[in-house]
Amino acid sequence: MDPRGKTALVTGGAHRVGKAITLMLARSGANVVVNYRSSQDAARETVAQAQELGVQALAVQCDVAELASVRAMAAAVRQHFGGVDILVNAASLFEKHPFPTDDLGPWQRVTRVTIDGAFYVSNELTPGMLERGEGLVVNIVDLSAWQPWPGFMAHGVSKAALLAMTRQMALELAPTVRVNAVAPGPVLPPPDYGPEKLARTAARTLLNRWGSPEDVARAVAYLVEADYVTGDVLTVDGGERWGCRKAG
Repeated sequence: MDPRGKTALVTGGAHRVGKAITLMLARSGANVVVNYRSSQDAARETVAQAQELGVQALAVQCDVAELASVRAMAAAVRQHFGGVDILVNAASLFEKHPFPTDDLGPWQRVTRVTIDGAFYVSNELTPGMLERGEGLVVNIVDLSAWQPWPGFMAHGVSKAALLAMTRQMALELAPTVRVNAVAPGPVLPPPDYGPEKLARTAARTLLNRWGSPEDVARAVAYLVEADYVTGDVLTVDGGERWGCRKAG
């Protein structure tokens, strides 16, 4: 797909990896919709930066875990742009969830955003893609879709479900709408990482370094234009999956 003149919506597109994807799409000539839940100032800044690139940009507040909120966002996007050609489901909630537990809150919050949210948004916006005869969905997963992380039950299960949803959606929407996933590795350190943990994480990769949100954005850019790729996942992890095999 040529992104020039198309409309792209990025959930969680106001900051971090979502922002990098939003601005990449804007640089490619796509009009962008920045979905945010509570980061209004960040969303406005991202919109302003996208507009400076010469495209139209719109910030829309929406909690993707709430169906009514998603439907309102979809209606606003259709009214403003007529629909969406590119959807990137990047919104997620990174929260610890030990197991077993008496506190079901983390499970409910995380799964509602990552699983339900991606389903709700895709379910609302892909019918317009089918009507127009072309579309693309990219889901952002991570390595926990394959490798369990201690203390992150809800997160890992959610990302694995989103990867399965990617393949199922690719099947259901073919041949009109392509659906793929990107699985980042260490590209953006959490704010609580100190120098030692940063170095230890880098050493787990084959490239011995962190990536960047822009690396993820470039993977999305490839999938936008790769018209013969669907139902697949592109891993952007510096070889972290195989880092345990490095010679000592």
